[in-house]
Amino acid sequence: MLIALWIVNALLAFAFLGAGLMKLARPKPALAASGMAWTEDFGSPSVKLIGALEVIGAVGLIVPLLTGIAPILTPIAAVGLAIVMIAAAVVHVRRKEAATPAIVLAVVSIVSAVLGFVVVLG
Repeated sequence: MLIALWIVNALLAFAFLGAGLMKLARPKPALAASGMAWTEDFGSPSVKLIGALEVIGAVGLIVPLLTGIAPILTPIAAVGLAIVMIAAAVVHVRRKEAATPAIVLAVVSIVSAVLGFVVVLG
């Protein structure tokens, strides 16, 4: 179970770290021009907050488990990322955009949370 958790969390952390850093580093118009049309519905601070949440979640998936310090934070980070992705799916559905990537990331985040709770509490 621990190996499966590491694999899932490494993939999730890679995806969320990349997406979050991009939202933090690029201005909102550049994000919209690169295919993130949903940013038009949000202010720049909100887009930056979403990026920060994704980066913090990515770090939360790896660091507590790696260090052994408060490893319960790993599945809690996965739950937080699942909530962010469920909200993203809602935004995409309302905009009549493809919500599949957000749904997939939400499901994988939930799998990570379940595995994390089993490993940490089991």
